[in-house]
Amino acid sequence: MGCDGGTIPKRHELVKGPRKVEKVDKNAELVAQWYYCTLSQEKLSRPIVACELGRLYNKDAVIEFLLDKSSDKVLLEAASHIKSIKNVMELNLSDNPAWTGDKGNTKGDKYADIQSARFICPVVGLEMNGRHRFCFLRNCGCVFSERALKEIKTETCHKCGVPFQDDDVIVLNGSKEDVEMLKKRMEERKLKSKLGKKSKKSKAVETIVKSEAAEDSQSPSQVNTAKDITQTGEKRSIAFCKSTVSEKAPSFSEKSIKGATEPVKRSSVASGEKSEAYKSIFTSHSSAKRSKEESSNWITHTAYYF
Repeated sequence: MGCDGGTIPKRHELVKGPRKVEKVDKNAELVAQWYYCTLSQEKLSRPIVACELGRLYNKDAVIEFLLDKSSDKVLLEAASHIKSIKNVMELNLSDNPAWTGDKGNTKGDKYADIQSARFICPVVGLEMNGRHRFCFLRNCGCVFSERALKEIKTETCHKCGVPFQDDDVIVLNGSKEDVEMLKKRMEERKLKSKLGKKSKKSKAVETIVKSEAAEDSQSPSQVNTAKDITQTGEKRSIAFCKSTVSEKAPSFSEKSIKGATEPVKRSSVASGEKSEAYKSIFTSHSSAKRSKEESSNWITHTAYYF
């Protein structure tokens, strides 16, 4: 029997039947979805954002992903639809007062309760640990449980009062069917925004074309008459301005002409009509002259000798 070149068969060769597929641990999957960032696989910490497909991210990780322009950048399926920071919404979460975090488990010898969560629904009080369906509103970012939105039906946000519609409600970490429905809504919104931009551009182009067509429809004679009217109007306005200026302030030439034609009143000194007080200043006045008796007989004449 030995040394004949045979081999010993293995167990899976003898036992026939389909292999058992290993099941993913649901608890581990829930922890990964609700406690860790989908992009960086780090613990969720504020500010926390969510995309239109309902996935949770750290805002810092999203910004780093968008700023990374290197060729070695790995495009993950979870972030392939994020093209700018506008594609994510910052969440307005409500803290759980019963959550202690990792403070009591510093040594690692304490059991970590998966059921307790950091955030809760502000209306019903359910913990956001993946056991219950949670949603957020795309208009304001407030997070509620699906039970609260169904039981208390309203058209405004329970927390901030912003109005919303059914299409604005996005399920967080939903099933495959939920993700497909959210993808369709996202594509529809993108198409509407593109059409809106195109319609605005087309309206602007139409107004420009209409204005050009109106100018072209006018005949050259009409255009010339319009130009003549504007030119004559400008000339008239200029003439009017000149007339008003001339009326208000006469020019230098007019003043000189008026001065030449009209007699100007002069003072009595310039006209020759001298008063007695003015004449007494000079030695030629009669009051300044001396009689012969007062005059001296000296040869040298003084200023008083006349």
